Amino acid sequence: MELLKGVNLTHAYDYTLFENVSLSVQEGESIAILGVSGCGKSTLLHILCALLKPNSGEVIYNGRSIYELSSDERLKIRRNDFGIIFQSHYLFKGFSSGENIELAAKLTNNAIDDGILKKLQIEHTLKQGVGELSGGQQKRVALANVLVTEPDLIILDEPTNHLDLDMIEWLEGYLNRGNKTLLMVTHDRFFLDRVCNIILELDNHTLYTYRGNYAYYLEKRQARIDNARAELARAN
Repeated sequence: MELLKGVNLTHAYDYTLFENVSLSVQEGESIAILGVSGCGKSTLLHILCALLKPNSGEVIYNGRSIYELSSDERLKIRRNDFGIIFQSHYLFKGFSSGENIELAAKLTNNAIDDGILKKLQIEHTLKQGVGELSGGQQKRVALANVLVTEPDLIILDEPTNHLDLDMIEWLEGYLNRGNKTLLMVTHDRFFLDRVCNIILELDNHTLYTYRGNYAYYLEKRQARIDNARAELARAN
């Protein structure tokens, strides 16, 4: 099942980041977007999360719930069955309606029962306001929110920031269990090599697809570059 599709996406500021790029996220896929700094990876992610409108092209959503964990420690929900927005003072948030309060309590209990809060070392933050937490704690609270709700598609921007080695190893195992669908930007090559099975490279305004892990990507990327150089040499 196709959960998300980007069609002919183009975006530019003073210069073009990418032009007419298309991608598809199928259920069960774990996808990483790579590219040099400033190439537009996070911009593309924000467009896919409807945080930013592209200059042209469209994004089509088929999943019931698509959760995005951004690099600035904010959790945003693009679509879900309940129309919930996590926006209040506490972890798993105090919602205005009785139904939402009940759901928030259920999510919190699930996070405790599943050991998510303990593994991320935030079990003691339940009664603290978000403003009282450090940046790293806020990031881990947002990550716990994403994981415990088990959405159709999880979109992550630098998920291993503010995590120690034990947390990263636990997160790898958690994401590899079941049939989770992931789309992420990360600079942690070891993490993506163990978690992702598809790599999208944003390079020279174009998106290239590699269906394999990081080692496979490096091999095929070099082959692509060598072929392009050979074609240029023949043309000259």
